[in-house]
Amino acid sequence: MDLLERIRAAKRAETENEMRVVPMRRAIELASSAPPPHPFAAALRRPDRVTVIAEVPAPGSKRAAGLLLDPTATARTFAAAGAVALSVITDTLFLQGSPAHLGAVRAAVDLPLLRKDFIVNEYGLYRSRALGADALLLMARLPEPRLLQTLIGVSRSLHMDTLVEVQDEEDVRRALDGGADLVVVNNRDPVTRAATVETSLRLAPLLTTTVRVSMGGIETAEDVARLRGAGFDAVLLGERLMREADPGVALQRIMGGGGS
Repeated sequence: MDLLERIRAAKRAETENEMRVVPMRRAIELASSAPPPHPFAAALRRPDRVTVIAEVPAPGSKRAAGLLLDPTATARTFAAAGAVALSVITDTLFLQGSPAHLGAVRAAVDLPLLRKDFIVNEYGLYRSRALGADALLLMARLPEPRLLQTLIGVSRSLHMDTLVEVQDEEDVRRALDGGADLVVVNNRDPVTRAATVETSLRLAPLLTTTVRVSMGGIETAEDVARLRGAGFDAVLLGERLMREADPGVALQRIMGGGGS
């Protein structure tokens, strides 16, 4: 069983367990009564610079240390440093996150929040809205093509944005065929784990109808400048900031490449 199949199976089992506690009807009610979401896609588009989605790491991550062990303190730091949105890891099985972190970060900052998890069904959408997510990360290659289109459509009915993750040309085709208008290029090679912005630069011409985001392998302000030149609207920074003693300062330094 490959990794994607393992994720699908694990998430389906997780959904079955959650639905025993919060049935689908109740999940829909909670999502419908949640406060209106913060505009996510709109926050990413600025005429003068590339914007930053900063990822609040899971405290259980081996790379998290110091300030990064406290999701709320990290969120406030990134907000003060100029991030326009935050990515919050909620997957417990593969990424060591927690859905509880989403509520904690929502109470700490007033920025749009992206839920980073492996969403494989509609139930995950309703639970995300109820938990306070403004947008969702969907992997183009995880759900079946028709299901991807359904998930994007249901998200829109909840007034949530979907950031669809792609890694190659086939993923881009699946994302666009599914109706994605907000795409993030994952620059990390799934086999070698090496990451380079060249992946985003290669796929950029295929993304002319979308809001474009790049993540992985973005190390310097110069990388951000190259991405801006290729038409990217935003970058998602996670591991790069986690390596720094002061993640907020690191964020500001890298953002220097997004100016005019």
